[in-house]
Amino acid sequence: MSKRFPLAVFCAVALLSGCQRKLAPTAAPPVSTKAPETVKATNVEFRYLKAKGKVNIDVPGLQQAANLNVRIRKDSVIWLSASLGIEGFRAYITRDSVKVLFPLQRQYYVGDYAYLSQLLNVPVTFERVQALLLGDYLPASPPNVQPTVSTEGDQQRVQYEQQGILVQQLIDLPKKRVQQLNVQEQATQNTLNIEYTDFQPLEPRNQLFGHTTTLKTTQKGAPATVVVTYRNVDLDKERLSFPFSVPKGYARKK
Repeated sequence: MSKRFPLAVFCAVALLSGCQRKLAPTAAPPVSTKAPETVKATNVEFRYLKAKGKVNIDVPGLQQAANLNVRIRKDSVIWLSASLGIEGFRAYITRDSVKVLFPLQRQYYVGDYAYLSQLLNVPVTFERVQALLLGDYLPASPPNVQPTVSTEGDQQRVQYEQQGILVQQLIDLPKKRVQQLNVQEQATQNTLNIEYTDFQPLEPRNQLFGHTTTLKTTQKGAPATVVVTYRNVDLDKERLSFPFSVPKGYARKK
């Protein structure tokens, strides 16, 4: 299991997070007398989520499939583990820290989002990682940015631009869930396209959840694809633990 797998995921999150860059002060836009259309997406509500599935990675220099385990305490902890018989990496992500084990290399990384943001040249946040994994709707940030919302049949299109980042979300109205997320950085032509499919109801409240996530990115002209297919997703069936410790003898990755 290559160390490039978690980095590929963070690259996608990084481009997704690009829409959070601070805007330069501008004149206030003219006040519209027309009431804006309401975004009709719903996000998954839970306290604990546990999911198991497969991940297929196709990035430059790496084509690999692995078992994937995900655990989330909403708005608090994200725990990821991928393995091919032997665990290849384990990540423990909170609002202020990122910790990753690489057992095969006997290495670990511990740090905050500042390092990842510097490495990827755009802000990376806990909220963006969580939204990407859940397929949740991403509102504009800061909240005073007014998106363009339009309805075409059973699909709602939400679009906004912030400092050269164009964000478009397509919402399946019957499901009230994000079906597709497209992000493009105009200056670099870096793109991120995420599609959520195979929606199934989850107990106990029959909330719809996309069991297949197809993520495609292009960074510096290099394409990458990550496909996650879940076979089991459980909400609030048990209080989850998030085991993470650095074994003796592991070297810290700089």
